Amino acid sequence: MAVSGSQPRERGDEPVGELVQRASQQLTELVRAELRLAQAEMKEKGRRYGKGGGLFGGAGVVGFLMLQALVATAIAALAVPLPVWAAALIVTTVLGVIAAVMVLTGKKEVGRAAPPTPRQTIDNVKADVTEIKRSAHR
Repeated sequence: MAVSGSQPRERGDEPVGELVQRASQQLTELVRAELRLAQAEMKEKGRRYGKGGGLFGGAGVVGFLMLQALVATAIAALAVPLPVWAAALIVTTVLGVIAAVMVLTGKKEVGRAAPPTPRQTIDNVKADVTEIKRSAHR
């Protein structure tokens, strides 16, 4: 028989400590590799979100310009049977009425939301505390 340290050990003959150390090292390497992969994936997703957000912003600007052109088209169409100033006044009045309706509707919705505290939840918590106190005194 050979002396214990002179021949390489077979896979199954390794001490438990070495197995645990190797498993710990492999787990650490695996976690680091997964973190690097997650980081690379998140960078790529971030680039795509940034590009998408920029495109949405650009679309908003172009949409706003389109609405301005639509207003100019409406004025031009009304200017055929009417003077230009009358056509512009009519379109401006219609846009003003739409804006006023939106403001009033928005004000009503904000009024429904005020005050900005979760009133119903606060009332429920107070009722729960009262019930717990009552149960504790029994």
